[in-house]
Amino acid sequence: MSSLDASFYFIEDENVPMHVGSVLVFDGPAPSYGDVIRLFVSRLDQVPRYRQKVKALPFHVGRPVWVDDDHFNILYHVRHTAVPSPGGEDQLRNLAGRIFAQKLDDKKPLWEAWLVEGLEGGRWAIISKVHHCMIDGVSGSDMLQLILDFKKESALPEPKEWKPAPQPSTLDLVVDGVRDAVVTPVQHLSALPALARNMRSLNEIVDFGKTVLGSLPGTARRLVTRAATSLNGPIGPHRRWVWARANLAEIKQVRKAAGGTVNDVILTAITRGFRDLLEKRGELTEGMVVRTMVPVSMRKSDQHNELNNRVSAVLVNLPVGEADPVKRLASIRAQMDDLKSSRQAAGADVITNLSNFAAPTLMALGSRTAMRFPQQILQTVTTNVPGPRIPLYMLGRPLVEMFPYVPIASTIRITVGIFSYLDRFTFGINADFDGVPDVQLLADGIRAGFDEMVALAAEAEEKAAAKASEKVAVKPAAKPAAAKPAAAKPAAAKPAPKPRAVRATSKAATNGVKPETTA
Repeated sequence: MSSLDASFYFIEDENVPMHVGSVLVFDGPAPSYGDVIRLFVSRLDQVPRYRQKVKALPFHVGRPVWVDDDHFNILYHVRHTAVPSPGGEDQLRNLAGRIFAQKLDDKKPLWEAWLVEGLEGGRWAIISKVHHCMIDGVSGSDMLQLILDFKKESALPEPKEWKPAPQPSTLDLVVDGVRDAVVTPVQHLSALPALARNMRSLNEIVDFGKTVLGSLPGTARRLVTRAATSLNGPIGPHRRWVWARANLAEIKQVRKAAGGTVNDVILTAITRGFRDLLEKRGELTEGMVVRTMVPVSMRKSDQHNELNNRVSAVLVNLPVGEADPVKRLASIRAQMDDLKSSRQAAGADVITNLSNFAAPTLMALGSRTAMRFPQQILQTVTTNVPGPRIPLYMLGRPLVEMFPYVPIASTIRITVGIFSYLDRFTFGINADFDGVPDVQLLADGIRAGFDEMVALAAEAEEKAAAKASEKVAVKPAAKPAAAKPAAAKPAAAKPAPKPRAVRATSKAATNGVKPETTA
């Protein structure tokens, strides 16, 4: 087990279960429990870790190791339940919240899957839990291949025969652990000259140092900005879990009008959610921020099948004290641009890997202490896992939506997970049951954040269209073509002489009426 994986294992306790999860909703009819069992069994050979359990060494003289579970039983890990029909979203969320709050049995492989029937509209769901030490967010999305297919019709392969490998003795593990505690730091130190040789040039090292040092003032400013520390506090054993939705079309509309990336727009909507939460509590002040940790995948394209954690993180200040959504987006965009240019994610990964130098016992104590020590730096964790843009199926049934679950720990009472699937984004918001009874305000605020940005984007589009129309209206008319020279004018004709009036010769001729002229 890697040092980071081990840290996730060590920090777990009864109030802090360290598993990630998801709720997958499908169109009906629901498959039989037996078909779901056969699906899992037929594909378990693709993920050997799912039949392995953790074996910790006495006194943590070495990092925990993975060993085959010689009593593995698929019926224990894949379970069957239902909500009273027709079950709505509230019933599904409440059920998932109770399941997610329960700690996985560390004497068995650290995962579960629940088939849930009884949803309205004939739908059904799969609730899944996998311990964080097994899987990180990006490899987690790869794991969905265990049960999901890209084709509606997919044949199940015949399950392969599996026999657990003999478990090593405790004495052998202790000896290996002591050796690992001594040898591993030496190996890392011996690798430094090779790492230095792989550097392109001294200028590259200097440029990297300048970039990181140049970013320190911005980082310091972010850390000293007054944060909403009222969101921090102790964590109990129960969870509230809610969700929100958005779609790609509206995010693209906002990007077109205001700029930024998809993540920038998403973080801005989350900022509105926390702003509404704090405002309703009467705790919002001008200039306040909610500081979030944003995990960043350090996994390379050829590492997607590795079952270990390859994540780093950056810190972002969500400007909840700013009333103008346009300025909120600009602030987040500036921070993310600065973090990208300074390569702080890579630097954080280097710091994380330094834990390989720590003896496993100290690492175990350090991990537990770090999560229990009161800290006010972070108020939340926000993680975005990109999913496929094409339809997925399970046993021929189409996947409609999927919602993520991210664990809370230490004094961080709220986490926000984001899944993208097809052209939609879903937000799974996990919160401590007692500490955040008003978590629905956050979910509603996220949706309101998208609504207000879309409205502003539409208004900007209308103004741009009106301005373009005005330009067309005031555009000068095209000049007429030059006229051909006119022919010589003919001489003016003399006016014809007016005819003389006819004079009556006698009263009898005119009948007493005065005659008129002819012109």
